[in-house]
Amino acid sequence: MGTVLGFDFGLARIGVAVGETETGHAHPLAVIADEANAVRFAAIEQLLTEWRPAALVVGLPTHLDGSEHAMTARCRRFANQLHGRYGLPVTLVDERLSSVEAEERLRDAGHQSWRKQKPRLDSAAAQIILLQYFESARHAPS
Repeated sequence: MGTVLGFDFGLARIGVAVGETETGHAHPLAVIADEANAVRFAAIEQLLTEWRPAALVVGLPTHLDGSEHAMTARCRRFANQLHGRYGLPVTLVDERLSSVEAEERLRDAGHQSWRKQKPRLDSAAAQIILLQYFESARHAPS
């Protein structure tokens, strides 16, 4: 399938990661730190032009029990906008605890003051979302 871009959608920032389906590896890529939709989608378009992904993945936040909350609907809308604007397949991936795992990974990597580096956390969360996508695809029935 090729290159996949993953998104950790937030109101203030969008974390972005890139990965390859063949290897199942993903890496933090960028953070879009603007709240204006025009700026956000211009930045996304630049990333799409540069990386030419075959698909997109968006983290879908829910409560720990799986029930939806306000950000769930916003992330669904964002995923629909990506699909509508760029015509690429978009998959929603359960992102429960992805930020917690990203915090732990950054702390383990020696970034003790990760709160000062919030953008790094957002792109790391996008990386975890992509890794979850690759893992679920590996275990999906053929």
